[in-house]
Amino acid sequence: MSAFASHKRDLIRVLRAYRKLIMMIGAFSLATATDLNASSEEDAKTVAALDTKYQAAVKANDATMMDQILADDFVLVNGRGKVSTKADLIDSARKKEVTYERQDEEPGSQKVRVWGDTAVVTALLWIKAVQAGQPIDYKLWFSDTYVRTPTGWRYVFGQASLPLPKAESPTKPPAREKPSE
Repeated sequence: MSAFASHKRDLIRVLRAYRKLIMMIGAFSLATATDLNASSEEDAKTVAALDTKYQAAVKANDATMMDQILADDFVLVNGRGKVSTKADLIDSARKKEVTYERQDEEPGSQKVRVWGDTAVVTALLWIKAVQAGQPIDYKLWFSDTYVRTPTGWRYVFGQASLPLPKAESPTKPPAREKPSE
């Protein structure tokens, strides 16, 4: 047998091994991509439940639960431009500055979008309460941003709209207008 035939046989063995390796990598990649889609759906469910739990904690002035869900560097910006930190919200809950009758997402309005380790929850919130001795009753849209941390999902940023006029409290966000041609 010539040296060329021996090298040719070795080359064929190496190429077959590479082919198997490439097929295994391809199969693994496909399986991983499928798991990522399932994971994203599970993440959306987890964040949706966590945001609902947070709204319930606010309604109950449960400072302990709020503290567990909010990130230490949390910031909330309301529709009037007021900025509140985690410490501000926890302090307000402990002092029971607001007594809530309602602090509930309107059924069917919650939408969760997940991008890797970040999730955004958008929903229509109905707030009915007494604040500083005055009754309040309005609906607003909010977007809450959550980030996956080594200890689980944490609420890192919130933004709320101005209170909606009473006659204009839809349960779904307005549809985008199509650009005119």
